[in-house]
Amino acid sequence: MFSLLKRKRAYCKLFFSGLINGIGDRFCQVAMLTMLLTLTNSGFSVGFVMLLRLIPFLIFAPIGGRLSDRFSRKHLMVATDLARVLFALSFLFAHTKSDVWIIYLSAFILAVGEAIYSPTRMSLIPFSVSKSSYSKVNSMEQVLSGIVLIVGAFAGGIVSFIFGVAVAFWLNGMSFLASAFINATLKINDSVTKPPVVNVRRPAPFHRIKEVLTHSFLIKFTLLYIVLISLVTGIDNLLISIYAVQLYHLGNLGVGFFYGALGIGLVSSYSITRHLKNHFIVIGLLCLSLEGMMLVLLSFSANAISAFIIFCFTALFSGTCNACFNTILMNAVPPEIRGSFFGIIQALSNALLAASMFVAGTCVDLVTPRILGRLGGLVFVFISFILMILFAFHGKKMKENNRREDTLH
Repeated sequence: MFSLLKRKRAYCKLFFSGLINGIGDRFCQVAMLTMLLTLTNSGFSVGFVMLLRLIPFLIFAPIGGRLSDRFSRKHLMVATDLARVLFALSFLFAHTKSDVWIIYLSAFILAVGEAIYSPTRMSLIPFSVSKSSYSKVNSMEQVLSGIVLIVGAFAGGIVSFIFGVAVAFWLNGMSFLASAFINATLKINDSVTKPPVVNVRRPAPFHRIKEVLTHSFLIKFTLLYIVLISLVTGIDNLLISIYAVQLYHLGNLGVGFFYGALGIGLVSSYSITRHLKNHFIVIGLLCLSLEGMMLVLLSFSANAISAFIIFCFTALFSGTCNACFNTILMNAVPPEIRGSFFGIIQALSNALLAASMFVAGTCVDLVTPRILGRLGGLVFVFISFILMILFAFHGKKMKENNRREDTLH
């Protein structure tokens, strides 16, 4: 793990700037929700601010991706970090219920910044390493997510409880400054060499994406995977809190406890994914089915300790699966449209995730959490089975086409 960061200094900086950024955001989220509940005593305000954090991804993630294909990604990341500092600190001015608009506005602007920053950073990662290291780098991204969950879920709540929410907001503001400083020192050549074009109009990025989708089975297949999983993954995201609070009666401590388990699983996934060199689709789909089985097993868990262990394995398989499909995209998507493509992916997956969580929230009132979790796990297994058949059918079709070409020659 550390040898990769030592050898790839550019990615090492991206890793730590993303880590600082992510932990700061978790601190802010915990403190912001605590403040909202204190000022309004309303669950609606929490739901509304979460909606405000989602909307920017639907609108600004594609814009951010497009900007990253046209301008310096490093400068774009530094600019979004610096622009968010003041809004991260603006929460300090919310003291009464009449000041809640400050929380709503700042949460929205911070989400706009993240919607631009995220696809920009994702599209810059392939320029920081060689193609042979894509799988290891995507493994490290799962480690990053795991550390953010572990530190953010536990430390964020502890800091807010002991020192007050103001300290968490200050730490978030400082995290953006630190991230901007690290990103400003990046030395990455992210320019894409394009062949000279004479008297030919260059196709718009969305037309180029459509063209790539038409000719690349791997990209279409991965996009189908993202759509199907985003439609279902809202179930287990919602059930984390419900299992902790309603089934095991652990309150917010249990929520942090289970998020910490997910973090441990994501960090542990590096032990598998760092060895992967090929067969990413098969391994990814196998891990997807194992993740589904873990969710089914979780619905039968008798106590919080067994649930914690199952959550660890769930995230282990989820992190491995994500690393596999992200590696496929990095290899398959042309460099000149990576930003636009990743921006669209962010917008699409977030929209479907929101819809999934809304439907799951509605279903919780109709069926028990355990039954809903069981159904969600079975759907994961079913999706992996269908995608495996589709992949096998495509492989068979390709072999038949190759045989026909050999016969003609």
